[in-house]
Amino acid sequence: MAALVQAAQRDDWARRFDAKVAAVVSSKAGAGGLELARAQGIATEVVEHKAFAQAVDPRAAFDAELGSVIDRYQPALVLLAGFMRILTPAFVQRYEGRLINIHPSLLPAFAGLQTHQRALDAGCQFAGATVHRVTPELDHGPILGQVVVPVLPGDTAASLAQRVLGQEHRLYPRVVAGLLAQMPS
Repeated sequence: MAALVQAAQRDDWARRFDAKVAAVVSSKAGAGGLELARAQGIATEVVEHKAFAQAVDPRAAFDAELGSVIDRYQPALVLLAGFMRILTPAFVQRYEGRLINIHPSLLPAFAGLQTHQRALDAGCQFAGATVHRVTPELDHGPILGQVVVPVLPGDTAASLAQRVLGQEHRLYPRVVAGLLAQMPS
């Protein structure tokens, strides 16, 4: 999220694309990105998923509230960054074509969690990150961009994750800028 905010400012997305980071919405009140966003004058919102635990369908109730909050900002794109909740098909459909995610693997390999350890366990020589459109099937949407990172001798899941994250911070803003450039003004 921080990389996207920094890129929007550094690369002047407001002038180039008539775009800005309208809001940062988190499912955790203590998320570090919220303070960073506030410091940059970006609106922040929190929709705690735990608040919906007693609902008949907690996931659907959470997603409905999340969608209501997002819709207040009328975003052209909804960018997931560090958002570790599986969204319902209804939510994904609500933002079809506009919901973008970054995943720390070279999809379609290693969808889901523990991607770095799984790549090491499989003996991969390369790992990486993928930006993709979100579809109802977890981590299987159309690929918009990828970056490759070599797996080095002695790598641990943590060391590989750190190198992949550095590349994610370059890839995600580049892909988003490309999407914004293609949008009608």
